[in-house]
Parts: sequence; C-alpha cells; structure tokens
Amino acid sequence: MRIENKVAVITGAGSGIGLATARLFVHHGARVVAADWNEEAVTRAAREIGGSIVPVCANVANEADCLAMIDRAVSEFGRIDVLVNNAGVMDLFQSVADVDNDMWRRCMTVNVDGPMYAMRRAVPLMLAQGAGSIINIASAAALGGGAAGAAYTASKYAVVGLTMSTAYQYAKFGLRCNALAVGGVNTNIMSSVGDRPVDQAALARIGAYHASAPGTLDPIDIANTILFLASDESRHLNGALIPLDMGWSAA
Repeated sequence: MRIENKVAVITGAGSGIGLATARLFVHHGARVVAADWNEEAVTRAAREIGGSIVPVCANVANEADCLAMIDRAVSEFGRIDVLVNNAGVMDLFQSVADVDNDMWRRCMTVNVDGPMYAMRRAVPLMLAQGAGSIINIASAAALGGGAAGAAYTASKYAVVGLTMSTAYQYAKFGLRCNALAVGGVNTNIMSSVGDRPVDQAALARIGAYHASAPGTLDPIDIANTILFLASDESRHLNGALIPLDMGWSAA
C-alpha cells in the first residue's frame, strides 16, 4: 500500500479536506493522529473511520497544542513520517484599509503560526529518521490578490514562504516540504469567521476574479494529491507549489 505503516499528523481533521485526508490515509494503511480544535467533531470522525487513528483536540494557534499533537504521534506510534498542515481560517474579504487587528492576528496565528509550530517540532524528528514529508495547504490566494481579503491572502503567501525555506534548507537530509495552492473547495471554512458579516464592498471588487473559477473541487480531490505527496512516489518532489484549482490560476 502506498503509505502503509507511515505515521501522519493531520490538522483540521474534523471536517473538509482534513477529514477526507485522514479517511484516505487510514484506508491506505497509515497510522494517523487526527487533530482539530473541535473535539466532538474529530472524535466522531475517528470513530467513523476506525483503524489506526487517534483523535486529538488541538488549537493550532496554541504552541503547546501543536507540540502535544506531534508528541502524541511519537508516543502512540513511535515516529512521525508525514505532517499535513491543513487547519485554517478565512477572513471577511476586507482590504488592508479595513481589516482590524483581531482578524489579522487570527489569520496569522492559525494559518501561519500553527504550521510553523508543528513543523518546528516535527522537523528534528524527521531529520533523525532521515526522511519525512510535510504538506502545507496554501490557497489560490497565494498566487494573486483577488481570491480573498488582505489577512487571509498575506497568511497564505507566508505559508508558501515557509514551505520554500523548509524545502531548501533540508533538501539534502531526506526531508521534503511542498504546498498546494487550493482553489474553491466544498468545505465549511466560512464558518470560521463566525457571525461577523463579510465585507460586501470588498467581495464585489473581487467578484470578477471569482467568476473566472472553472468550478469547485471536493475534499477528496485535495486528499488524493496529499496522498501522493505523502508517498514515496513523490520522493523527488520538493519545494513545489502545486495549483489544485481546475485551472483557475491559469486565467
């Protein structure tokens, strides 16, 4: 099997892309630590998936939670081979003149600090093993300025920078790091903004860009590519930013 017996930590595994990835990984023989801030959702997901999967309640904006989820993989399964930084939050589509500090910090702490905390803990473990694959979920918003607001866009550009730096720095030590520039996906990410209203004026400005999207993907479409990046089939792929958007970024 493609990733049989590999140990993976997947964030945001209670729903959407993370849930689809956890299910696919277990199906292909991996042992999974499924992390999510929503303890009820991730516990239910693990119960439904069955097999070698351990649910962990973790808010990736909290460094201690990130360390604990990586350590849980080691305590449960003895190692970590794959890290999927999928957890993320959306903004309200506000431009830089309108975004407030709370929204800016929320996008940065969850979308950037979280992957960094997890990678900082996982990378030394992977280096000691001489192998490891990190997959960061970026966005079409990391390829231009029209897909989201200033906070989300800046956070996803930062994820790409973190990916490239990691890929280059550790390329000779068996560690790989790649990112997916994901387009529109059928997930519940907009629920991450809570009850706050979307900036309608900003949304109207970026409407032309969104209208050029060829379509919307399903979480399993992303999960299949993550599986490839986690497997040895992609062992020579490192530092790549792969657009997974049905050609949206080609417009």
